[in-house]
This record gives sequence, C-alpha cells and structure tokens, in this order.
Amino acid sequence: MRRVLVLGTLIVVGAMSLVVSGQAPAGPSAKALDATRIEKVKDNLYIITGSGAAGQTAFSGGNTAVFITDGGVTLVDTKLAGWGPTILERVKSVTNKPVTRIINTHAHGDHTGSNAFFGATIESIVHENTRTNMAKMPEFSSANAQFLPKRTYKDKLTVGSGKDQIDLYYFGRGHTSGDSFVVFTALRTMHVGDMFAWKALPFVDTGNGGSVVEQPQTLAKAAAVPNVDTIINGHVPVGALSDLKEYADFTRDFVAFAEASMKAGKTVDQAASEYTVAPKYKGYVASINPAFAGPKTNMQIAYEELRKK
Repeated sequence: MRRVLVLGTLIVVGAMSLVVSGQAPAGPSAKALDATRIEKVKDNLYIITGSGAAGQTAFSGGNTAVFITDGGVTLVDTKLAGWGPTILERVKSVTNKPVTRIINTHAHGDHTGSNAFFGATIESIVHENTRTNMAKMPEFSSANAQFLPKRTYKDKLTVGSGKDQIDLYYFGRGHTSGDSFVVFTALRTMHVGDMFAWKALPFVDTGNGGSVVEQPQTLAKAAAVPNVDTIINGHVPVGALSDLKEYADFTRDFVAFAEASMKAGKTVDQAASEYTVAPKYKGYVASINPAFAGPKTNMQIAYEELRKK
C-alpha cells in the first residue's frame, strides 16, 4: 500500500509542477474521469477525489469538498480548468440542490481552475492574500477578473450557522501566503488544502509568499483548532486530526535539521544529502520529486529564510 501511495504522490507532484509553471494538463482524460469519484465523509459532506490517492494514476487536481446545506451546496476547491462539468455531475449524484458558494483554500490552478465554470455571480470566498495571488494569474486577469472571489477575510470568518456553519481560519504562511483552513463546524471536519498535501516534504511556493520556516507553526495552530477530528487533505485520502499534528511535527523537525545544518557550516547540498526521514514517521518519504518538493528545494528555501532572521 505504501508503494502505491508514493507512486500516486509522484504523479500528482509532477502534474502540480506543470500547474504552477502555467502548463496545466489539458482537459480531463478518460482515466482521470474514471478515477474522480464522490465519496461520503460524514452526513451532508462528501469529497470529489483529487489526485494522489492510492492506486490513482490520473490528474484532476486537489480534493474538492461538497457540503450540502439548507441553502445550497458549498464547494471547497474546484480542481483544474475543465473539471466544472464533472464536479457538477458528481454533486448531482448526491443532491439536487444548486452550487451556491465556492471557497478556495489557496490560489493554485489545481484548486481554483474550475471557478469560472460556476459563473461570476456565485458567492466566492478566499483569504485576502489568496485573492491577491489569484489576481496575478492569467485565469483571473483582464476580462477574467470577473471570476475573482468577491469576499475575503483576514484572520477568521464564519458563514452560515447551526449545522450549516463553516469557519475559515488563516494562521500564517506555509504552502503560500494565503492558505485557508476550512472547518465544517458541526461535522468536526477540516479541509486543510495543500498545507498537508501528502506525507512527504511540502511544496512551498515562495513566488506566492510560501514559507518553509513558518509552515510548522502554521500547521500547529491549525491542529489546535478545537472540536475537529477529521481532515480532508489536499490530495491524499481523508485522515484524522492526529495526522495533521504528526505532519506539523514532521515539518518542524525538518526546519530544526536545516537550522542545525546551517549553523554547522554545511552547504545546502550537503544538508540535503544528509537529510533522512525519522523512523517514527511511518509511511513518509523525503523526496517525491527532487526538483519540486524534495530535500534540496526545501533546504534551499529554509537556508534563505534563516539567513534573514
């Protein structure tokens, strides 16, 4: 199982590198369509699976949450461009209510790509930094600026109430400068986006304000949100809050290793070559793609940040 999960992660990271570089895979393939299922998480909460799950060999983008409320359906993340019809088809398989709201955990195209499919008038919410990041993207500039989210927040925002309540939290930099943690309050479930995309060293997008050094603190704050027991990850299967806490520890240990290596006078290359995953992190790997999200990439960013402290 671990080997299959790692293979799926390799595939998603390779595809994500194309998304970030502006070369997103074109259109849903038959294999990707078949792999993108809707699965129940809890009552009135589903995910439309993304990429990176065990055995999955096609890229659609991140995990999309489908939350059915009295007033309509809230989507969290919308996969790649071209996936709107598939998302809507999957939603219609579990409810006849319309999609009324989109929340994006961050700006990347594998999480915001199908926003435009749902129109410019739909309620859309992101962190204020994510809106700034989205405004720099071709998909949301010029005539497409109409599809930019209309509502932003700074630290916390609550929408809905009772069983339909959703709390959005911003705890600081990590994957980007605007990662939202989306909590379905009554269901004790949190969508964490790509702050925890896989069990490996993260992809940190410095071009959009991400931080290797600050990510462990951000994750630890998210893991401390009360009354949460389930998490929806960015790309791999649904997990438990304990997984998020473990990932916070994993990233903190990496930063500590980078700091100790730099103090010892080691180069980035030396430190990266010496880094290994501690045995306590079962199922984790260090390098899923050395050029994209491996030890050297993370070490380089960490060194640059630590030199500024």
